[in-house]
Amino acid sequence: MAALLLLAATTIVGCRIADTDAVTPVPQLLAFLPWLLVPTSLALLLTLLARWWPGLFWGTAVLAALTWFVAPQGDGGGAPTGTPLAGLRVLTSNVEFGNGTPALVRQLRRWKPDIVFVAECEYTCQARLRRDTDYPYRTAVVAGGSTGSLLLSRFPLRATDGVPGTMGMPGAVADVDGHPVRLQLAHPMPPLPGQVALWRRELGRLRDFAAADTRTPTILAGDFNASQDHAAFRRILAAGHLDDGARLSGAARTASWPAATAAVFGTQIDHVLVSRDFSATGARFLHLADTDHRALVVDITLHQHRP
Repeated sequence: MAALLLLAATTIVGCRIADTDAVTPVPQLLAFLPWLLVPTSLALLLTLLARWWPGLFWGTAVLAALTWFVAPQGDGGGAPTGTPLAGLRVLTSNVEFGNGTPALVRQLRRWKPDIVFVAECEYTCQARLRRDTDYPYRTAVVAGGSTGSLLLSRFPLRATDGVPGTMGMPGAVADVDGHPVRLQLAHPMPPLPGQVALWRRELGRLRDFAAADTRTPTILAGDFNASQDHAAFRRILAAGHLDDGARLSGAARTASWPAATAAVFGTQIDHVLVSRDFSATGARFLHLADTDHRALVVDITLHQHRP
């Protein structure tokens, strides 16, 4: 049994080291990489009880690699040093086919974010947010089910083409106190068995968006259906010179999904990614009734760009 546990853990850790998401079931298991510490520790105990010394060495190596990846790795590209220009609060939420809209309205009234990214916001969700919130600017993919998505803003918006995908991913450029900021909602398909290629392709489109303009301040937020342990997600960060707002705020491993168990078991697949023109503080994960995702609120500050 110890050998089987170590073989499974070694396969997943090996893919993480090799910077690949490979094929099913690797992408699904990579999302829960920190939890591999449990079976790996069990295997290590079994090798010790059985006095299987090669297995003990093997298990120790796997456990060390896991610990390295799970431990905090710093704050990305470092804090910007330019003059602060504007502070803003960003919220992202997947309301699960619109079911979590009433709870989202309450959180919007409480936290008063300046920019809101809402995934799976179908017709009734969009109508409710238009009626019950006071955001003067918005852009949306108007559709039913999981395809509908919405951007809300207290700053003027100029809609863009967004990113094409199976589910709606609208985009815009916001005028934040006279400074253009690119906004893009992320909601690629999840890496379900048989759909990993589609998941990888849609994350690749988000990577292309991030890489298309690395000089304009950028906020890329939403339900990425990917964690920091997925190579396809890390390539978005690298291509766009982006940092994860939760990581910058010291909450890199706080789970956002599934909401029902996130306090004790889960993974962080909802993110607010920002270009290095921004500093970030105070990430908060909020429980919303009737949706399987926690919402994420991050306070960010736009700084003057320095070459």
